[in-house]
Amino acid sequence: MNRCGDWDRGCVQVYTGDGKGKTTAAIGLAVRCAGAGYRVFIAQFVKGRHYCELDALKRLNDLIAVRQYGRTEFITEQPEPKDIELAQAGLAEAREEMLSGRYRLVILDEANVATWFGLFSVEDLLAVIDARPPSVELLITGRRADPRVIERADLVTEMRCVKHYYECGLRARRGIED
Repeated sequence: MNRCGDWDRGCVQVYTGDGKGKTTAAIGLAVRCAGAGYRVFIAQFVKGRHYCELDALKRLNDLIAVRQYGRTEFITEQPEPKDIELAQAGLAEAREEMLSGRYRLVILDEANVATWFGLFSVEDLLAVIDARPPSVELLITGRRADPRVIERADLVTEMRCVKHYYECGLRARRGIED
């Protein structure tokens, strides 16, 4: 087992569940990877708004690239055709970046949610997983991970909400949730 130094085999990770912290954990992994000198590509699906973590990641833009493939509006019901167009183009770009050889870690943030809303199919996501070069770590986040995605993963972490302050009316706070 390789305990230190470069890895010789990338894995597929999934962070899912209804609890808070999936994207935050993914960004933590991106920072750790960049701290080791590796390049990271983050594709954010369903998200087109500005979030504070984007400002922090810009400071690491020589190692971490972030692209958003969503509109500023939240999808609550049926997605608009533009939502589908952005997500499908994003998945294609993320696949190209994964295959480029430039990145050791590729994060598909909210890709599980994108499949749930039908922005792209689970089969399309599985095809990206199957195309992953052995040296690339692939992390897929979002609620409602399809069982087939979970089956293909090497590591699955489920965030479970035990208690959340939103239930008491506390809104998203800058630097914590926003």
